Amino acid sequence: MSFVAFAPAKINLLLAITGVRADGFHSLVSLVAPIGLGDTLTLTVDKAGSSGVDTLVCDFPGVPTDGTNLVLKAVAAFREKYLALPAVHFVLEKRVPHGAGLGGGSSDAASALTLLNEATGKPLNHTTLVELAARLGSDCPLFLDGKPVIMRGRGEQVEQLKPAEIEALQGRRLLLFKPAFGVSTAEAYGAMKAAKGAYYIPEADAEAMLAAWRKAPEGAPLPLFNNMERPVFEKHLALPALLNQLREEFGLEPRMSGSGSACFAFLPEGMAAEPVIVAIKQAWGESAFVCETELG
Repeated sequence: MSFVAFAPAKINLLLAITGVRADGFHSLVSLVAPIGLGDTLTLTVDKAGSSGVDTLVCDFPGVPTDGTNLVLKAVAAFREKYLALPAVHFVLEKRVPHGAGLGGGSSDAASALTLLNEATGKPLNHTTLVELAARLGSDCPLFLDGKPVIMRGRGEQVEQLKPAEIEALQGRRLLLFKPAFGVSTAEAYGAMKAAKGAYYIPEADAEAMLAAWRKAPEGAPLPLFNNMERPVFEKHLALPALLNQLREEFGLEPRMSGSGSACFAFLPEGMAAEPVIVAIKQAWGESAFVCETELG
C-alpha cells in the first residue's frame, strides 16, 4: 500500500531577521504561507522486510537521494521514536526549484514525517512531530499544518493564525519567479552576521508590522517585508534590477522570498499574467523559472 502527500512550497510574506541567538542561529519573525506549487512524495512500507534498506528515488537531476536528503533524515528521526518502523521507500516528484528560498526540502521532510506517521497508525502525536521537524530544519514545523502561520524563534515557534486572517490570505493570485542561479541559505545568513547588525531590525518593529495587518486582515495591506534582500541584492544585482523594473512598468510590489533567489509578486484582480511573464523572461532569459500560482 502506498501513501501520497503533496509537499507545498512556501513564501515569506514578511521575514524579519532580528539578530543572532546564543546558540548561533538567527532569530526571526515571519508571516509564511504555503502556495499551490509543490512536490509529490509517495511512501511504500516494506512490511515484508525483504529489503531492510530505506530508499529514495527522485525524478529531478542533482537532488541527492542518500542520507543527506532531508526525507531520509526524517526517516531516521522518526525511527528514533518508533523503533518498529520497517524499511521504507520514497519516490519524490520534484517541482519546487532548488536554492530558491521556497522551503522545498523542508516541506518534503515534513511530508515524510506525516506519511510515516499515517502509515504506522499514527503512533506519534502532533507535538512530537513538531519536535522532530524542528530538529530537521528551522522551517520544517510550519509545513505540518499546511496553512499560513507566524514563525518566531529560529523558526521552530509556530503560531496559528485566526480563521479571518487565513481567509484573507488564501487564494491570492501571484507570480513566482526565479533566475537560473540559486542563493545559498548559509551564505545569505553569513552575510547578515558578517555585517555586525547592519541588516537586522528590532523585533518590536517586526511585531508592529504584523500587528497592523492583523487588526484588519481583510482591508489592511499585506506586511510585505524581507530584510534578507539587502545582503542578497548587493551580491546578485539581477534580482533588484528586475524587481525595480516590475514596480515601474506594472505597478507591482515584488519581493524576494526567504533567502532567495525566488521572488514573487501578487497580481491585482483582472490583471493578465502574460505581459509580466514576458518581461521576466526578457530580463532573466528563457531558463528563468516562472509559475502562476496562489496562496494556500
